[in-house]
Amino acid sequence: MLKVSFFVTVFSGLVAMPALAGGSGCSDTSLLATAARTLVASNAASEIKVPAGFVAGIAADGLGNARHIAAATDGILFVKLERLKNGKGIFRLEDANKDGVYENITGFGNYGGTGIAIKNGYLYASSNEAVYRYRLNEKSEVLNPEAPDLVVTGLLDKRQHESKSIALDNAGNLYVNIGAPSNACQLVDRTKGSPGQDPCPILETAGGIWRFKADGKSQSYADGTRYATGLRNVVGLDWNNEVNELFVMQHGRDQLSQLYPEMFDAQQNAETPAEEMFMVKEGADCGWPFCYYDLQQKKKLLGPEYGGDGKKVERCAGKEQPIMAFPAHMAPNALLFYTGNQFPAKYRNGAFIAFHGSWNRAPLKQEGYYVVFVPFQNGKPTGNWEVFADGFAGVEEVKSPRDAKHRPCGLAQGADGSLYVTDDVKGTVYRITYKG
Repeated sequence: MLKVSFFVTVFSGLVAMPALAGGSGCSDTSLLATAARTLVASNAASEIKVPAGFVAGIAADGLGNARHIAAATDGILFVKLERLKNGKGIFRLEDANKDGVYENITGFGNYGGTGIAIKNGYLYASSNEAVYRYRLNEKSEVLNPEAPDLVVTGLLDKRQHESKSIALDNAGNLYVNIGAPSNACQLVDRTKGSPGQDPCPILETAGGIWRFKADGKSQSYADGTRYATGLRNVVGLDWNNEVNELFVMQHGRDQLSQLYPEMFDAQQNAETPAEEMFMVKEGADCGWPFCYYDLQQKKKLLGPEYGGDGKKVERCAGKEQPIMAFPAHMAPNALLFYTGNQFPAKYRNGAFIAFHGSWNRAPLKQEGYYVVFVPFQNGKPTGNWEVFADGFAGVEEVKSPRDAKHRPCGLAQGADGSLYVTDDVKGTVYRITYKG
């Protein structure tokens, strides 16, 4: 059993639960049951603003750098940690008394990372260079916590855009983001005057989505397929079951005004380039590093490293165009297509996106730190995006990411149709429900 030094502190309508203090076992259930009652009674997530009829609560707290999250059909949650907490990189959360607060927490996995997903009785989880698979029983208990299957290994990890986010389709395939360890594939990264490399050698092993067999063993690059290229970094991706296609959210490039002040001013740099949503089919080329999307001109433009001037299109005319574009630098870290019945009809098959938040939109205010919704029909947006859940940052204005008390990172749809949101600052898991 995991021993917990337990306390509950109420502040600004929030309840802080204790961090786990040991290995992989569960915490003292009587103490955590008391915390559960306190959380529910205090309307624990009152700082989170959601639309009328919705309620936001805290399902768990103090989990560490909680990145992506997966929900089993029986209500069990699995949370992937970017860095180990008490020697564990994955937490299994159980709400034993079904009150919305997950009081039984166990840990396993000795690696950090971001990606996690459940498919066909297996839990998939990624480090920054590999993907593992765990067998689940009918109670969503992990049968091989100390000896998972090694599905993919040897993926590029140069400690920039290193997270290996994952998604699975219905045909036995696993999709893995391999982010480019670069801003725009310059000879010397993020350096004024350094030209862009053409062709870009990074694209051979990164800057795209790779497809592998979901039941494969020790697969490497040679066993996979470069499914889509020209994607600088994709942390949020999801398989859309309505149209059976992969959708991704790209983190756009940075530093246009710092590297090319003769072409871009600080205001343009704050708003360009857009964060892009793509539906990607096999062979798609989304344009990085040669192209970026200008939200104001609504065009994919040639990057200045490759002869662009803020107006030229040239080779970018033939690249994949986004199906929706968002303000610059907001860092979309999760994408989820909602298929539940709990929320009103407008949300059915629509997309939720967790924006981690910007650091480089000065002189404009920093943006993001919220969850947005995009209505969809037949795999296409049918309206503008709207902020769905806000207030995670906990401050009036974020001037630096360090100001934010919480930053949305992962999304999951619960068995009952609830929406779960993780925060990788303090390890909070929020649960958003619809009460009507």
